[in-house]
Amino acid sequence: MAEKLRCELVSNEMVYDLAWTVARKVRASGFEPDLVIAISRGGFTPARVLCDVLGILNLTSIRVVHYRGPADMEPVATVKYPVSIPVAGQRLLVVDDVNDTGDTLKAARAHLEALGPVEVRMAVLHEKATSLVRAEYAGGVIGEWRWLIYPWAVVEDVGGFLSQMDPPPSGTLEAKRRLRADYGLDVPESLLERLLVLAAPKGHV
Repeated sequence: MAEKLRCELVSNEMVYDLAWTVARKVRASGFEPDLVIAISRGGFTPARVLCDVLGILNLTSIRVVHYRGPADMEPVATVKYPVSIPVAGQRLLVVDDVNDTGDTLKAARAHLEALGPVEVRMAVLHEKATSLVRAEYAGGVIGEWRWLIYPWAVVEDVGGFLSQMDPPPSGTLEAKRRLRADYGLDVPESLLERLLVLAAPKGHV
C-alpha cells in the first residue's frame, strides 16, 4: 500500500501568531521594506497581515506556479504573472505561506533581482527543514515533512480529499474518521458539514 499523505490543518489563530513572529524578526533585523510582494496565491493573507503590523502601505503580488495540488508539483517553478510595477531602487519583502522545496522562493528572487531592486528578502509563515533554500524570515520551522493546509486552501485541499473518496462518506462522522485515518487530519464537524455540501455531486445537495 502506498504511503498516505500526512497533513496538518493550520488555524487562523496560528496564521496570525506566525505572521507576528515574522514581523518581529523583520523589525529586529533593521530591514525596512519599501514594498511588500505577495507570492500568489498562498502569500496574499500573510503579506496583508505583515503590511498591517509593519505599517507598510505598498503591496503588490506575483504568481509563481509550482504545485497543482497537495504534493503534486510542476517539474519547474515558474513565474506566471510577473510583478506589474517598477521595483528598481526599492527594498523588497517577498511573502509566501510556506517554503516547501525552496523552488518557489528561488524563482521569485531571480525574477525580482533582475529588475534592479536595492535588496530582496523572503518571509514565510512556515519553512520546512528539508528545503534547500532558506527564507530570511520564517515564523516557524517544520522538522517532519507534512502537507500544510491553511485557512485559504481548506475547500481546495480538504474538500478535494472528500470529493475523491470512493465510496463517498455517508456523513460527517464517517468523513471525519476517514480524513483522520487517511491524512492524519482532525477537521471540526461544523467545517466538515460545509465541505460535504460542496463535495456532493451536482443535484445531490
